[in-house]
Amino acid sequence: MNTDSETIFALASAPGRGGVAVVRVSGVQAGTALLALAPDLKSLPVPRMATRVFLYAPESIAGNSAASSDRIDDGLALWFPGPASFTGEDVVELHVHGGAAVLDALLTSLSRLGGLRPANPGEFTRRAFEYGKMDLTAAEAIADLVDAETTAQRRQALAQMGGGLAALYDDWRRRLVGAMAFTEASIDFAEEDIPDDLVRQSLEAVATVAEELRAHLNDQNVGERIRDGFRIALTGAPNVGKSSLMNALAKRDVAIVSATAGTTRDAIEVPLDLGGFPAILIDTAGLRDSDDEIEQEGVRRARAHAAAADVRIVLLDAMAAQGMPEVPAIDQMEIIAVNKIDEAPAPAWVDGVNVLGLSVKTGDGLRVFIAAMTDRVRVLAGSRATSTPPLTRARHRYALEACADALGRVLAGAEAGADVEMVAEDLRLAAQALGRITGRVDVEELLDKIFRDFCIGK
Repeated sequence: MNTDSETIFALASAPGRGGVAVVRVSGVQAGTALLALAPDLKSLPVPRMATRVFLYAPESIAGNSAASSDRIDDGLALWFPGPASFTGEDVVELHVHGGAAVLDALLTSLSRLGGLRPANPGEFTRRAFEYGKMDLTAAEAIADLVDAETTAQRRQALAQMGGGLAALYDDWRRRLVGAMAFTEASIDFAEEDIPDDLVRQSLEAVATVAEELRAHLNDQNVGERIRDGFRIALTGAPNVGKSSLMNALAKRDVAIVSATAGTTRDAIEVPLDLGGFPAILIDTAGLRDSDDEIEQEGVRRARAHAAAADVRIVLLDAMAAQGMPEVPAIDQMEIIAVNKIDEAPAPAWVDGVNVLGLSVKTGDGLRVFIAAMTDRVRVLAGSRATSTPPLTRARHRYALEACADALGRVLAGAEAGADVEMVAEDLRLAAQALGRITGRVDVEELLDKIFRDFCIGK
Protein backbone atom coordinates (compact mmCIF):
# COMPACT_ATOMS: atom_id res chain seq x y z
CA MET A 1 0.00 0.00 0.00
CA ASN A 2 1.21 3.50 -0.82
CA THR A 3 1.58 5.27 2.51
CA ASP A 4 2.43 8.56 0.79
CA SER A 5 -1.05 9.10 -0.69
CA GLU A 6 -3.27 11.74 0.84
CA THR A 7 -6.10 10.71 3.12
CA ILE A 8 -9.46 11.66 1.62
CA PHE A 9 -12.98 11.97 3.00
CA ALA A 10 -16.46 12.57 1.62
CA LEU A 11 -20.15 11.98 2.18
CA ALA A 12 -20.78 8.51 0.73
CA SER A 13 -24.57 8.51 1.07
CA ALA A 14 -27.03 10.68 -0.85
CA PRO A 15 -26.93 14.39 -0.01
CA GLY A 16 -29.89 15.99 1.71
CA ARG A 17 -31.84 15.42 4.89
CA GLY A 18 -32.11 11.78 5.99
CA GLY A 19 -32.24 9.47 8.97
CA VAL A 20 -28.68 8.19 8.54
CA ALA A 21 -25.71 9.49 6.57
CA VAL A 22 -22.39 7.77 5.88
CA VAL A 23 -19.07 9.61 5.72
CA ARG A 24 -16.13 7.68 4.32
CA VAL A 25 -12.44 8.30 5.09
CA SER A 26 -9.67 6.49 3.17
CA GLY A 27 -5.91 6.68 3.53
CA VAL A 28 -3.04 6.25 5.93
CA GLN A 29 -4.48 8.86 8.35
CA ALA A 30 -7.97 7.30 8.50
CA GLY A 31 -7.42 5.58 11.84
CA THR A 32 -5.75 8.63 13.33
CA ALA A 33 -8.69 10.77 12.24
CA LEU A 34 -11.16 8.45 13.94
CA LEU A 35 -9.25 8.54 17.23
CA ALA A 36 -8.99 12.34 16.99
CA LEU A 37 -12.75 12.79 16.57
CA ALA A 38 -13.69 10.07 19.06
CA PRO A 39 -11.40 10.64 22.09
CA ASP A 40 -13.36 8.16 24.21
CA LEU A 41 -11.89 5.36 22.10
CA LYS A 42 -8.66 4.05 23.61
CA SER A 43 -7.76 2.13 20.46
CA LEU A 44 -9.12 1.47 17.01
CA PRO A 45 -12.32 -0.62 16.97
CA VAL A 46 -12.45 -4.29 16.05
CA PRO A 47 -12.21 -4.45 12.23
CA ARG A 48 -15.51 -4.59 10.36
CA MET A 49 -17.59 -4.38 13.54
CA ALA A 50 -19.89 -1.42 14.17
CA THR A 51 -18.83 0.49 17.28
CA ARG A 52 -20.78 3.23 19.01
CA VAL A 53 -18.81 6.48 19.17
CA PHE A 54 -19.32 10.04 20.42
CA LEU A 55 -17.84 12.41 17.85
CA TYR A 56 -16.46 15.84 18.78
CA ALA A 57 -15.10 18.82 16.91
CA PRO A 58 -11.27 18.72 17.22
CA GLU A 59 -11.03 22.24 18.68
CA SER A 60 -13.32 21.19 21.54
CA ILE A 61 -11.03 18.36 22.64
CA ALA A 62 -8.57 19.04 25.45
CA GLY A 63 -6.46 15.99 26.18
CA ASN A 64 -8.89 13.11 26.55
CA SER A 65 -11.86 15.14 27.67
CA ALA A 66 -14.49 16.93 25.66
CA ALA A 67 -17.39 19.17 26.53
CA SER A 68 -20.75 17.57 25.72
CA SER A 69 -21.93 20.90 24.33
CA ASP A 70 -19.29 20.56 21.58
CA ARG A 71 -20.33 17.06 20.64
CA ILE A 72 -21.05 16.59 16.92
CA ASP A 73 -23.13 13.42 17.14
CA ASP A 74 -23.68 10.01 18.69
CA GLY A 75 -23.10 7.51 15.89
CA LEU A 76 -21.38 4.35 14.68
CA ALA A 77 -17.87 3.82 13.36
CA LEU A 78 -16.59 0.95 11.22
CA TRP A 79 -12.86 0.33 10.83
CA PHE A 80 -11.54 -1.44 7.70
CA PRO A 81 -7.76 -1.80 7.84
CA GLY A 82 -6.13 -2.14 4.42
CA PRO A 83 -5.81 -4.04 2.24
CA ALA A 84 -9.12 -5.68 3.28
CA SER A 85 -11.18 -2.62 2.39
CA PHE A 86 -13.02 -1.13 -0.57
CA THR A 87 -10.09 1.05 -1.65
CA GLY A 88 -7.29 -1.21 -0.42
CA GLU A 89 -6.23 1.51 2.02
CA ASP A 90 -7.20 1.98 5.66
CA VAL A 91 -10.86 3.03 5.61
CA VAL A 92 -13.19 4.45 8.26
CA GLU A 93 -16.93 4.79 7.80
CA LEU A 94 -18.87 7.06 10.14
CA HIS A 95 -22.62 6.47 10.32
CA VAL A 96 -24.26 9.56 11.76
CA HIS A 97 -27.65 11.26 11.75
CA GLY A 98 -28.39 12.76 8.37
CA GLY A 99 -29.12 16.33 9.37
CA ALA A 100 -27.39 19.17 7.57
CA ALA A 101 -25.92 20.61 10.78
CA VAL A 102 -24.40 17.26 11.80
CA LEU A 103 -22.82 16.67 8.39
CA ASP A 104 -21.52 20.22 8.12
CA ALA A 105 -19.86 19.95 11.54
CA LEU A 106 -18.39 16.51 10.82
CA LEU A 107 -17.00 17.38 7.38
CA THR A 108 -15.60 20.66 8.70
CA SER A 109 -13.91 18.83 11.57
CA LEU A 110 -12.33 16.32 9.19
CA SER A 111 -11.01 19.12 7.00
CA ARG A 112 -9.26 20.65 10.03
CA LEU A 113 -7.31 17.50 10.78
CA GLY A 114 -3.81 17.39 9.36
CA GLY A 115 -3.22 15.33 6.23
CA LEU A 116 -6.88 15.07 5.20
CA ARG A 117 -8.66 16.63 2.25
CA PRO A 118 -12.08 16.28 0.53
CA ALA A 119 -12.22 13.55 -2.11
CA ASN A 120 -12.49 14.30 -5.80
CA PRO A 121 -15.33 12.74 -7.86
CA GLY A 122 -14.78 8.99 -8.20
CA GLU A 123 -11.57 9.05 -6.17
CA PHE A 124 -12.51 6.22 -3.81
CA THR A 125 -13.26 3.90 -6.73
CA ARG A 126 -10.17 5.10 -8.58
CA ARG A 127 -8.01 4.16 -5.60
CA ALA A 128 -9.69 0.77 -5.49
CA PHE A 129 -8.70 0.28 -9.13
CA GLU A 130 -5.16 1.52 -8.56
CA TYR A 131 -4.71 -0.87 -5.61
CA GLY A 132 -5.90 -3.78 -7.75
CA LYS A 133 -9.23 -4.26 -5.99
CA MET A 134 -11.13 -4.16 -9.29
CA ASP A 135 -10.67 -3.69 -13.03
CA LEU A 136 -12.02 -0.80 -15.07
CA THR A 137 -15.18 -2.62 -16.17
CA ALA A 138 -16.08 -3.29 -12.53
CA ALA A 139 -15.37 0.33 -11.64
CA GLU A 140 -17.68 1.50 -14.43
CA ALA A 141 -20.31 -0.97 -13.23
CA ILE A 142 -20.32 0.70 -9.80
CA ALA A 143 -21.25 3.99 -11.45
CA ASP A 144 -23.99 2.21 -13.43
CA LEU A 145 -25.31 0.53 -10.27
CA VAL A 146 -25.52 3.88 -8.47
CA ASP A 147 -27.44 5.33 -11.43
CA ALA A 148 -29.66 2.26 -11.97
CA GLU A 149 -33.37 3.08 -11.92
CA THR A 150 -34.85 -0.17 -13.24
CA THR A 151 -34.48 -3.88 -12.53
CA ALA A 152 -32.73 -4.55 -15.85
CA GLN A 153 -30.19 -1.80 -15.23
CA ARG A 154 -29.47 -3.10 -11.73
CA ARG A 155 -29.01 -6.68 -12.92
CA GLN A 156 -26.77 -5.65 -15.80
CA ALA A 157 -24.57 -3.51 -13.55
CA LEU A 158 -24.27 -6.30 -10.96
CA ALA A 159 -23.30 -8.84 -13.63
CA GLN A 160 -20.60 -6.53 -14.96
CA MET A 161 -19.40 -5.64 -11.46
CA GLY A 162 -19.10 -9.36 -10.73
CA GLY A 163 -16.32 -9.63 -13.32
CA GLY A 164 -18.13 -11.30 -16.22
CA LEU A 165 -16.83 -8.91 -18.86
CA ALA A 166 -13.33 -8.76 -17.40
CA ALA A 167 -13.08 -12.56 -17.34
CA LEU A 168 -14.12 -12.78 -20.99
CA TYR A 169 -11.70 -10.10 -22.18
CA ASP A 170 -8.83 -11.39 -20.03
CA ASP A 171 -9.34 -14.88 -21.48
CA TRP A 172 -9.19 -13.52 -25.03
CA ARG A 173 -6.08 -11.53 -24.16
CA ARG A 174 -4.43 -14.57 -22.55
CA ARG A 175 -5.01 -16.62 -25.69
CA LEU A 176 -3.65 -13.86 -27.91
CA VAL A 177 -0.57 -13.51 -25.74
CA GLY A 178 -0.03 -17.25 -26.18
CA ALA A 179 -0.20 -16.80 -29.94
CA MET A 180 2.21 -13.87 -29.68
CA ALA A 181 4.75 -16.10 -27.95
CA PHE A 182 5.08 -18.34 -31.02
CA THR A 183 5.27 -15.33 -33.32
CA GLU A 184 7.97 -13.64 -31.25
CA ALA A 185 9.88 -16.92 -31.07
CA SER A 186 9.93 -17.16 -34.85
CA ILE A 187 11.45 -13.65 -34.94
CA ASP A 188 13.99 -14.08 -32.15
CA PHE A 189 15.05 -17.55 -33.25
CA ALA A 190 14.74 -17.22 -36.99
CA GLU A 191 17.57 -19.69 -37.54
CA GLU A 192 15.60 -22.35 -35.69
CA ASP A 193 12.74 -24.28 -37.23
CA ILE A 194 9.47 -23.52 -35.46
CA PRO A 195 7.22 -26.60 -35.66
CA ASP A 196 4.47 -26.12 -38.23
CA ASP A 197 1.99 -27.60 -35.77
CA LEU A 198 2.64 -24.81 -33.27
CA VAL A 199 2.21 -22.13 -35.94
CA ARG A 200 -1.06 -23.74 -37.05
CA GLN A 201 -2.35 -23.92 -33.49
CA SER A 202 -1.43 -20.27 -32.97
CA LEU A 203 -3.40 -19.16 -36.03
CA GLU A 204 -6.34 -21.37 -35.05
CA ALA A 205 -6.41 -19.70 -31.63
CA VAL A 206 -6.40 -16.25 -33.26
CA ALA A 207 -9.23 -17.26 -35.62
CA THR A 208 -11.31 -18.59 -32.72
CA VAL A 209 -10.88 -15.40 -30.70
CA ALA A 210 -11.76 -13.31 -33.76
CA GLU A 211 -14.95 -15.32 -34.32
CA GLU A 212 -16.00 -15.06 -30.65
CA LEU A 213 -15.24 -11.35 -30.61
CA ARG A 214 -17.33 -10.66 -33.70
CA ALA A 215 -20.26 -12.55 -32.19
CA HIS A 216 -19.89 -10.50 -29.01
CA LEU A 217 -19.96 -7.26 -31.01
CA ASN A 218 -23.07 -8.37 -32.91
CA ASP A 219 -25.36 -7.64 -29.95
CA GLN A 220 -27.72 -5.00 -31.41
CA ASN A 221 -26.36 -2.58 -28.78
CA VAL A 222 -28.53 -4.21 -26.12
CA GLY A 223 -26.20 -3.27 -23.26
CA GLU A 224 -26.14 0.40 -24.21
CA ARG A 225 -29.92 0.37 -24.64
CA ILE A 226 -30.45 -1.07 -21.17
CA ARG A 227 -28.00 1.38 -19.67
CA ASP A 228 -29.39 4.47 -21.44
CA GLY A 229 -33.00 3.43 -22.08
CA PHE A 230 -34.85 2.07 -25.13
CA ARG A 231 -36.11 4.97 -27.23
CA ILE A 232 -39.83 4.95 -28.07
CA ALA A 233 -41.08 7.60 -30.52
CA LEU A 234 -44.70 8.71 -30.31
CA THR A 235 -45.78 9.80 -33.80
CA GLY A 236 -48.97 10.71 -35.64
CA ALA A 237 -50.94 13.54 -37.14
CA PRO A 238 -51.81 16.67 -35.12
CA ASN A 239 -54.58 16.41 -32.52
CA VAL A 240 -54.71 12.63 -32.34
CA GLY A 241 -53.86 12.77 -28.62
CA LYS A 242 -50.10 12.19 -28.56
CA SER A 243 -49.43 14.77 -25.83
CA SER A 244 -52.38 13.53 -23.78
CA LEU A 245 -51.07 9.98 -24.06
CA MET A 246 -47.61 11.22 -23.04
CA ASN A 247 -49.04 12.85 -19.91
CA ALA A 248 -51.06 9.73 -19.07
CA LEU A 249 -48.02 7.47 -19.32
CA ALA A 250 -45.81 9.90 -17.40
CA LYS A 251 -48.59 10.41 -14.81
CA ARG A 252 -47.92 14.14 -14.83
CA ASP A 253 -48.32 17.10 -17.18
CA VAL A 254 -45.12 17.16 -19.22
CA ALA A 255 -46.60 18.19 -22.57
CA ILE A 256 -49.01 21.01 -23.42
CA VAL A 257 -52.42 19.72 -24.49
CA SER A 258 -54.46 21.98 -26.76
CA ALA A 259 -57.17 21.69 -29.42
CA THR A 260 -55.00 23.92 -31.61
CA ALA A 261 -53.18 21.82 -34.17
CA GLY A 262 -49.38 22.02 -34.19
CA THR A 263 -48.95 22.83 -30.47
CA THR A 264 -46.01 20.43 -30.10
CA ARG A 265 -43.07 21.79 -32.06
CA ASP A 266 -40.08 20.10 -30.43
CA ALA A 267 -39.50 16.64 -29.00
CA ILE A 268 -40.29 16.06 -25.31
CA GLU A 269 -38.69 13.10 -23.52
CA VAL A 270 -39.91 11.25 -20.44
CA PRO A 271 -38.28 8.21 -18.78
CA LEU A 272 -40.45 5.14 -18.24
CA ASP A 273 -40.01 1.83 -16.44
CA LEU A 274 -41.56 -0.87 -18.62
CA GLY A 275 -41.57 -4.15 -16.76
CA GLY A 276 -38.15 -3.44 -15.28
CA PHE A 277 -36.65 -2.17 -18.53
CA PRO A 278 -35.72 1.51 -18.94
CA ALA A 279 -37.34 3.42 -21.78
CA ILE A 280 -37.39 7.00 -23.04
CA LEU A 281 -40.77 8.02 -24.46
CA ILE A 282 -40.48 10.83 -27.01
CA ASP A 283 -43.48 13.01 -27.90
CA THR A 284 -43.00 14.56 -31.34
CA ALA A 285 -44.63 17.18 -33.51
CA GLY A 286 -47.72 16.21 -35.50
CA LEU A 287 -46.88 14.93 -38.98
CA ARG A 288 -48.47 17.16 -41.61
CA ASP A 289 -47.61 19.62 -44.37
CA SER A 290 -47.33 23.18 -43.12
CA ASP A 291 -46.24 26.60 -44.37
CA ASP A 292 -45.01 27.51 -40.87
CA GLU A 293 -41.20 27.37 -40.84
CA ILE A 294 -41.01 26.38 -37.15
CA GLU A 295 -43.60 23.64 -37.55
CA GLN A 296 -41.75 22.33 -40.59
CA GLU A 297 -38.63 21.96 -38.46
CA GLY A 298 -40.69 20.19 -35.79
CA VAL A 299 -41.99 17.72 -38.39
CA ARG A 300 -38.45 17.13 -39.66
CA ARG A 301 -37.27 16.36 -36.13
CA ALA A 302 -40.28 14.11 -35.54
CA ARG A 303 -39.39 12.02 -38.58
CA ALA A 304 -35.75 11.85 -37.46
CA HIS A 305 -36.74 10.64 -33.99
CA ALA A 306 -39.06 8.05 -35.52
CA ALA A 307 -36.32 6.73 -37.79
CA ALA A 308 -33.81 6.47 -34.92
CA ALA A 309 -36.20 4.98 -32.33
CA ASP A 310 -36.07 1.40 -31.10
CA VAL A 311 -39.88 1.28 -31.00
CA ARG A 312 -42.28 3.55 -32.88
CA ILE A 313 -45.88 4.21 -31.88
CA VAL A 314 -48.19 5.48 -34.62
CA LEU A 315 -51.26 7.04 -33.00
CA LEU A 316 -54.43 7.50 -35.03
CA ASP A 317 -57.76 9.21 -34.31
CA ALA A 318 -60.83 6.99 -34.24
CA MET A 319 -62.97 9.98 -35.35
CA ALA A 320 -60.90 10.77 -38.45
CA ALA A 321 -60.77 8.76 -41.65
CA GLN A 322 -57.00 9.00 -42.09
CA GLY A 323 -54.46 6.37 -42.98
CA MET A 324 -51.15 5.79 -41.33
CA PRO A 325 -48.59 8.60 -41.61
CA GLU A 326 -45.75 7.85 -44.00
CA VAL A 327 -42.85 6.98 -41.70
CA PRO A 328 -40.39 4.13 -42.23
CA ALA A 329 -41.01 0.78 -40.56
CA ILE A 330 -38.41 -0.26 -37.97
CA ASP A 331 -37.88 -4.03 -37.81
CA GLN A 332 -41.52 -4.69 -37.02
CA MET A 333 -41.07 -2.84 -33.72
CA GLU A 334 -44.08 -0.70 -34.60
CA ILE A 335 -47.28 -0.29 -32.58
CA ILE A 336 -50.39 1.07 -34.31
CA ALA A 337 -52.88 2.51 -31.80
CA VAL A 338 -56.22 4.24 -32.33
CA ASN A 339 -57.16 6.84 -29.72
CA LYS A 340 -60.59 8.23 -28.73
CA ILE A 341 -62.47 4.92 -28.83
CA ASP A 342 -64.85 6.54 -26.31
CA GLU A 343 -66.10 8.63 -29.24
CA ALA A 344 -65.98 6.12 -32.10
CA PRO A 345 -65.13 2.42 -32.46
CA ALA A 346 -61.59 1.58 -33.51
CA PRO A 347 -61.04 -0.48 -36.66
CA ALA A 348 -59.48 -3.88 -36.08
CA TRP A 349 -57.00 -3.36 -38.91
CA VAL A 350 -55.37 -0.34 -40.56
CA ASP A 351 -53.54 -0.92 -43.84
CA GLY A 352 -53.30 -4.62 -42.98
CA VAL A 353 -51.82 -4.04 -39.54
CA ASN A 354 -53.57 -5.11 -36.34
CA VAL A 355 -54.25 -2.07 -34.14
CA LEU A 356 -54.81 -1.39 -30.45
CA GLY A 357 -57.79 0.70 -29.40
CA LEU A 358 -57.54 3.04 -26.44
CA SER A 359 -59.00 6.13 -24.87
CA VAL A 360 -56.61 8.45 -23.09
CA LYS A 361 -59.63 10.31 -21.73
CA THR A 362 -61.22 7.32 -19.97
CA GLY A 363 -58.15 5.12 -19.58
CA ASP A 364 -59.78 2.30 -21.51
CA GLY A 365 -57.15 0.18 -23.29
CA LEU A 366 -54.16 1.87 -21.65
CA ARG A 367 -53.11 -1.24 -19.74
CA VAL A 368 -53.09 -3.33 -22.92
CA PHE A 369 -51.21 -0.57 -24.73
CA ILE A 370 -48.51 -0.40 -22.01
CA ALA A 371 -48.23 -4.20 -22.10
CA ALA A 372 -47.64 -4.02 -25.86
CA MET A 373 -44.84 -1.48 -25.39
CA THR A 374 -43.31 -3.65 -22.68
CA ASP A 375 -43.40 -6.71 -24.93
CA ARG A 376 -41.61 -4.84 -27.73
CA VAL A 377 -38.87 -3.69 -25.35
CA ARG A 378 -38.57 -7.16 -23.82
CA VAL A 379 -38.03 -8.63 -27.30
CA LEU A 380 -35.27 -6.12 -27.98
CA ALA A 381 -33.62 -6.72 -24.61
CA GLY A 382 -33.73 -10.48 -25.11
CA SER A 383 -32.32 -10.44 -28.62
CA ARG A 384 -28.88 -11.45 -27.37
CA ALA A 385 -29.10 -15.05 -26.13
CA THR A 386 -25.97 -15.36 -23.99
CA SER A 387 -25.07 -15.33 -20.31
CA THR A 388 -22.11 -12.99 -20.90
CA PRO A 389 -22.72 -9.40 -19.76
CA PRO A 390 -23.29 -7.22 -22.85
CA LEU A 391 -21.30 -4.18 -23.88
CA THR A 392 -22.43 -1.10 -21.98
CA ARG A 393 -20.11 1.65 -23.18
CA ALA A 394 -18.92 3.09 -26.46
CA ARG A 395 -15.28 2.84 -25.34
CA HIS A 396 -15.66 -0.96 -24.95
CA ARG A 397 -17.09 -1.26 -28.45
CA TYR A 398 -14.39 0.96 -29.95
CA ALA A 399 -11.60 -1.10 -28.36
CA LEU A 400 -13.17 -4.40 -29.41
CA GLU A 401 -13.59 -3.19 -32.98
CA ALA A 402 -9.92 -2.16 -33.00
CA CYS A 403 -9.01 -5.62 -31.71
CA ALA A 404 -11.18 -7.32 -34.36
CA ASP A 405 -9.60 -5.24 -37.12
CA ALA A 406 -6.11 -6.14 -35.93
CA LEU A 407 -6.98 -9.85 -35.79
CA GLY A 408 -8.43 -9.62 -39.27
CA ARG A 409 -5.09 -8.25 -40.48
CA VAL A 410 -3.25 -11.07 -38.67
CA LEU A 411 -5.27 -13.78 -40.39
CA ALA A 412 -5.15 -12.10 -43.79
CA GLY A 413 -1.42 -11.49 -43.46
CA ALA A 414 -0.67 -15.04 -42.42
CA GLU A 415 -2.63 -16.35 -45.42
CA ALA A 416 -0.84 -13.97 -47.78
CA GLY A 417 2.61 -14.77 -46.36
CA ALA A 418 3.18 -11.35 -44.78
CA ASP A 419 6.32 -10.61 -42.81
CA VAL A 420 6.18 -12.16 -39.38
CA GLU A 421 7.08 -8.79 -37.84
CA MET A 422 3.87 -7.28 -39.18
CA VAL A 423 1.83 -10.20 -37.88
CA ALA A 424 3.46 -9.84 -34.46
CA GLU A 425 2.71 -6.10 -34.39
CA ASP A 426 -0.97 -6.64 -35.18
CA LEU A 427 -1.20 -9.29 -32.47
CA ARG A 428 0.32 -6.84 -30.03
CA LEU A 429 -2.21 -4.16 -31.03
CA ALA A 430 -5.09 -6.62 -30.61
CA ALA A 431 -3.99 -7.65 -27.11
CA GLN A 432 -3.36 -4.03 -26.20
CA ALA A 433 -6.89 -3.06 -27.27
CA LEU A 434 -8.36 -5.71 -24.95
CA GLY A 435 -6.12 -4.56 -22.13
CA ARG A 436 -7.38 -1.01 -22.44
CA ILE A 437 -10.92 -2.15 -21.60
CA THR A 438 -10.04 -3.80 -18.31
CA GLY A 439 -7.13 -1.51 -17.43
CA ARG A 440 -4.35 -4.03 -17.76
CA VAL A 441 -2.33 -1.74 -20.02
CA ASP A 442 -2.33 1.84 -21.31
CA VAL A 443 -4.99 3.25 -19.00
CA GLU A 444 -3.64 6.56 -17.70
CA GLU A 445 -5.33 8.56 -20.45
CA LEU A 446 -8.64 6.88 -19.61
CA LEU A 447 -8.77 7.41 -15.86
CA ASP A 448 -9.89 11.04 -15.67
CA LYS A 449 -12.62 10.48 -18.29
CA ILE A 450 -13.96 7.37 -16.53
CA PHE A 451 -14.00 8.67 -12.97
CA ARG A 452 -14.96 12.32 -13.46
CA ASP A 453 -18.67 11.39 -13.76
CA PHE A 454 -18.78 9.66 -10.36
CA CYS A 455 -20.51 11.17 -7.38
CA ILE A 456 -18.09 12.57 -4.79
CA GLY A 457 -18.60 9.82 -2.23
CA LYS A 458 -17.84 6.90 -4.51
